[in-house]
Amino acid sequence: MSVETGSLLRQHGVHVTAQRLAVMQAVADRPHCTADEVAEDARDRIGAVSRQAVYDALRVLVEKGLVRRIQPARSPARYEDRVADNHHHLVCRTCGRMVDVACTVGAAPCLTAADDAGYEIDEAEVIFWGRCPACRAGGADRAATSPPTESAGA
Repeated sequence: MSVETGSLLRQHGVHVTAQRLAVMQAVADRPHCTADEVAEDARDRIGAVSRQAVYDALRVLVEKGLVRRIQPARSPARYEDRVADNHHHLVCRTCGRMVDVACTVGAAPCLTAADDAGYEIDEAEVIFWGRCPACRAGGADRAATSPPTESAGA
């Protein structure tokens, strides 16, 4: 993926570095990962990489629209490379698992504000909260620690 990723970075005016390639690959491999998880994966790929370099790469990739930053309440920021649509997320209150869910209704921004206050709205960020099937079945009360991620209906 690094040749394809390198080309994508260049198309968006981003200087290609080993750190940025490793960060992009980590986010692609682990949707909804935290910056610490990205750093761990990047280190596994290229060896030493500072936490600051990871944060800097994530900031640039988000600014350029190559990575999406999501920050549910009471959760660290999470990152994903699914940026071409306006999908939403489901978060389990028990284990913290986060999954994608397709746009709630129609095309972006999916929802219509009762009063747009004069804004031109182009995106809606929706997070649904509840309990995942595994936690419901197991009656688990475990804390959210590095929850697994997957896609649901998207």
